[in-house]
Amino acid sequence: MTDAPAPVELLVCTTCRAGQPTDQEGPRPGALLESALQGKDWPEHVTVKAVECLSNCDHGCSVVVRGGSDRWTYVYGNFTGADDVDLVHDGITKYAATTDGLVPWRERSTHFRKNCIARIPPLVLPE
Repeated sequence: MTDAPAPVELLVCTTCRAGQPTDQEGPRPGALLESALQGKDWPEHVTVKAVECLSNCDHGCSVVVRGGSDRWTYVYGNFTGADDVDLVHDGITKYAATTDGLVPWRERSTHFRKNCIARIPPLVLPE
């Protein structure tokens, strides 16, 4: 019997404008990205949650991925909105398949390699 993987949360900033002027009408790109991600087929232990303002406004739409006390947490930016749904899904699915949150460098898409805003250590550091 195997242990179930630790839950993974994908937090998507719904206030992100991705460079849109503040007076532009209509849904914000961050909200469109979050909505598109809700429609994807995720591993059972992954949930997508909307959050307001990740304070990363100069870096397009932003997301956070975190999971359990033994995984690294990441903040990624420079997404443009719903057009990036497959890119985000691929990256987060790879993260969810790890036990420590460390996806091998060559397996990450160029976007995930070049747009990591922050990498936060796990609550429980390995010895």
